[in-house]
Amino acid sequence: MDKENIIIQFEEIELKVGKLIDVCKSLEATKLEMEIKIKKLEEELQGKVESEKSYIEQKTLIRTKIDGLLARLEDIDESR
Repeated sequence: MDKENIIIQFEEIELKVGKLIDVCKSLEATKLEMEIKIKKLEEELQGKVESEKSYIEQKTLIRTKIDGLLARLEDIDESR
């Protein structure tokens, strides 16, 4: 009986180890997918940050030009 019990226990251990290996492989695949997704999202975020920076620069330039034009209009108005 002892030999049979030992053999059964080893078979159970082999099954459990096999399941653990399958779980590890699945988790590795999921990790790789997540890393790829994170990289893609980081690239998208960087693109949006650059777009926002460009928008702010344009807005600042427009505001500066408008302020300059308004100052010129005030100068014309004061000289009359």
